[in-house]
Amino acid sequence: MTEPAADEQPRRPGPIGGDMAAIVFGLARRARLTSLVKRYDSTLVLAVFAFVNGLIAIGVMSLIALVTGEPFIFPSLGPTAFLLFYTPLLAAACPRNTLGGHAIGAAAGYLALVIFGLTNSPPALATSVTGARVGAAALSLGLTSGLMVLARVPHPPAGATTLIVSLGIFHEPRQLVILMVAVVLLVTQGFVINRLAGIPYPAWSPVPADT
Repeated sequence: MTEPAADEQPRRPGPIGGDMAAIVFGLARRARLTSLVKRYDSTLVLAVFAFVNGLIAIGVMSLIALVTGEPFIFPSLGPTAFLLFYTPLLAAACPRNTLGGHAIGAAAGYLALVIFGLTNSPPALATSVTGARVGAAALSLGLTSGLMVLARVPHPPAGATTLIVSLGIFHEPRQLVILMVAVVLLVTQGFVINRLAGIPYPAWSPVPADT
């Protein structure tokens, strides 16, 4: 395998699609890890990077949750993290879409709880699924999907966020604020790592298609 020139980024997408190979290459070159630069597009190397990166990304959130006692970790952070580090240049992964999508999902989920009178009800997973809970879940997902399209901020993991709220796992306004703080922290981490790797991850809006 021929080593890329020092000032040359590898051609995208990598061997498994996405920009993960380019991120590994950029980080390895910055750290002057010659052997890793040569093997940046190895599927095994990419798998190890995905494992370590996912471990760190969610591990940081879990540690914050442990120290603060607040719910800084929730299921939809996982797919968001994968988007930020696997396809960071997709519109769905940019900060505007990530933050906007999760905000819409959280708001739609809470609105559904209010409409169906479930703001003080225990989570559906702890009891049973009622007709009101089915209505809240359906309404929240419908609102989230429609509003993300209307606002032009599609972010698929937000569909999970709205169900987390409408199913009652998070049902207090304070928890929704913490949810958004966690998303901001994850986006910040994605920005730093991608920029260190030489990937032009946007500061806000999606990267133009010809970038």
